[in-house]
Amino acid sequence: MTDSTIRTRSDERQHTDQEQESAEQEREQCPECGGRVVSDAEHAETVCTDCGLVVDEGEIDRGPEWRAFDAAEKDEKSRVGAPTTNMMHDQGLSTNIGWQDKDAYGRSLSSRQRQKMQRLRTWNERFRTRDSKERNLKQALGEIDRMASALGLPENVRETASVIYRRALEEDLLPGRSIEGVATASLYASARQAGTPRSLDEITAVSRVEKDEIARTYRYVIRELGLEVQPADPESYVPRFASDLDLPDETERRARQLLKTAKDEGIHSGKSPVGLAAAAVYAAALLTNEKVTQNDVSEVASISEVTIRNRYHELLEAEEAAPV
Repeated sequence: MTDSTIRTRSDERQHTDQEQESAEQEREQCPECGGRVVSDAEHAETVCTDCGLVVDEGEIDRGPEWRAFDAAEKDEKSRVGAPTTNMMHDQGLSTNIGWQDKDAYGRSLSSRQRQKMQRLRTWNERFRTRDSKERNLKQALGEIDRMASALGLPENVRETASVIYRRALEEDLLPGRSIEGVATASLYASARQAGTPRSLDEITAVSRVEKDEIARTYRYVIRELGLEVQPADPESYVPRFASDLDLPDETERRARQLLKTAKDEGIHSGKSPVGLAAAAVYAAALLTNEKVTQNDVSEVASISEVTIRNRYHELLEAEEAAPV
């Protein structure tokens, strides 16, 4: 190829670029007055802001054909896919084949089509979990979701627990430990970080591993990942206990006051936050003339009646000794 040919092609490309730039400038300027033109989506027109000339009309509206009057209605009518989530091993980016054996019109499929769809589901599931890491994640995240549902934990706790488990998997913390144990420890840490803690006994009740293994794995995970988990605040248990016992707001406020006084007096140090919260709820119920027995509180809080008796006496003594 000669130098003259190269120069000719370069000149052609340069000339084409100049034509495109001039065409874009013409589209951005009014052909009458040279003013700025803008697109009016409401009227499907391109108009000049200076003289009002309609430069183009009949434009295609690329927005949705429906109207929404609030955020909830907008989300409901939106036809985009589901948001990505850490609660699924593939973050919700893969395709799921529905279990209904019906076509797009709601008609039942023939037996041959049903067999074909079943084979597609099988292969789709195999491709979604192609390696051991994905299978591990799928099992663990399913466990986290199951336990969180049983404990009534919100969505943000499940998301955080999923992130903690993913970090533990990436840091290679699982060898020598069970998937269920690390998943349970991740959920326990997440609930405490979010300020909606559950006691170790409550976690053990819905887990498939023993209490000692959960505690041991929990300490290992937070140490290796450097998680900042504050000691559980007894007041964070009070609303749930009061709700389960169907106690009024006055009793809940009184229980919080008892715990605040206990903190000021320093008697809460070294004691189980669940036991203090249960004892505060029982003492508050007595002070507000609510009919609640120690056995009722014990069942709700999964704490022995002996612990409640010992702690509620200490709370009442701290209340009496507190300066007015």
